[in-house]
Amino acid sequence: MKLNYLRKKKNQQLKIELLGLLKEQFNLRIKKVSGKLNQSHLLNLVRKNIARIKTILKESEILKKC
Repeated sequence: MKLNYLRKKKNQQLKIELLGLLKEQFNLRIKKVSGKLNQSHLLNLVRKNIARIKTILKESEILKKC
């Protein structure tokens, strides 16, 4: 995901997106343990997207306080 795309979204939309990514990460971990995950790079992509969204949410929280 691109940062510009994420920054245009509202906090509520980002939180919904975050929940979806966390569920996807959980499902990918389950597939990895069971040996059915062929594309292991997807775990890294999801983890990085989660971090991006959390960073944007934190930035907006800090800006609201100022």
